[in-house]
Amino acid sequence: MAGSVRISINEREFVESALRQELRVDGRAPFDSRRSLINFAREDGAVEVQQGETRVLAVVSAQLGTPYPDRPNEGSLVINTEFSPMADPSFEPGRPGELAVELGRVIDRGLRESRAVDTESLCVLAGKAVWFLRIDIHILDNGGNLIDVANLAALAGLLSFRRPECSIGGADGQDITIHPPEVREPLPLTLHHLPIAVTFGFLADGELVVLDPSLKEEAVMGGRLTVTVNAHGEVCAIQKGGGVAVRMNEILRCMRIAASKAAETAALLKKGAESHEIERAQRKVRRHRPSEDSKTAQVVADTVPQLNTGPQLNEFTSTGSLKLEAEATPMESDTDSEEEEPDAKEDTARKEEGRLFQGGASTWYASHVTSAFLVSN
Repeated sequence: MAGSVRISINEREFVESALRQELRVDGRAPFDSRRSLINFAREDGAVEVQQGETRVLAVVSAQLGTPYPDRPNEGSLVINTEFSPMADPSFEPGRPGELAVELGRVIDRGLRESRAVDTESLCVLAGKAVWFLRIDIHILDNGGNLIDVANLAALAGLLSFRRPECSIGGADGQDITIHPPEVREPLPLTLHHLPIAVTFGFLADGELVVLDPSLKEEAVMGGRLTVTVNAHGEVCAIQKGGGVAVRMNEILRCMRIAASKAAETAALLKKGAESHEIERAQRKVRRHRPSEDSKTAQVVADTVPQLNTGPQLNEFTSTGSLKLEAEATPMESDTDSEEEEPDAKEDTARKEEGRLFQGGASTWYASHVTSAFLVSN
């Protein structure tokens, strides 16, 4: 996944000689991975994952559509990758390159073919309407090992995504109503397990093995092995890249290390998703205690008659349309109040004239303003 990154012969020899002493350029041990930071956005389904200098953004969306004829009661999952030149100068805009296609296939094989997402729960009306999930993966910065970071971002996006709730009605039971989030709480996706991708790099013709290779190590290594395994130790997919030959016992050792690493990553991912769900629930709860000033303002506002400025929002229907109900109650004056004095009426008229007055001091004399008006205001 290093693209067209090239390094000098001296750098290559330095990386390999350091690995023979169980040291790496960034100070890690051969089987140490970089720290993963998972940032959940306020919007459901948007997650940014940073691992070292690699940053990936995953956005999950859903759309209703007609199911495939061979799977009338199952939804679908599509993965789209975008490699921006801002992430790496070797990435070219336009048509997806070989790296983008390979990354999408590896993640798709680990998620869809392992049946991690319950596609039957995405069915709304068998044979007519199902949910189609789409995962857009945006590479923000390429610091090496894009497969693992992109796979982790896709899983975090699926955990935080919420789809709208639907109901079926009508005379024939074929009408589908999509309820907005304001009416009914959106539903989370059903995930059977979390397939975690763990990548190893092989250097010096397969003699040296590293976990979570960096960008410089990817330029040196001659082969790559990606093992997708869940927290239970079940292997979901294996992807071998590069032409270097690897011994069978080395592959088995990598699989054991991947199983241990996947359990740690899955626990971190679940903990982050639970914290995000708590914050999401707290944002919907108002915890403001009214102060004394607000209580006084509310009492004063209740004593002032309110004008009917037009139709007011009464109900948000289940179909998503706004139902408006106009209140035609006229403003009634207090019949028990006493009539104002003539002087009071004149004083009120002067104050009203002052509120409607526009202009500077030069217009006072042109408007024939009396001295009594200036003193009273």
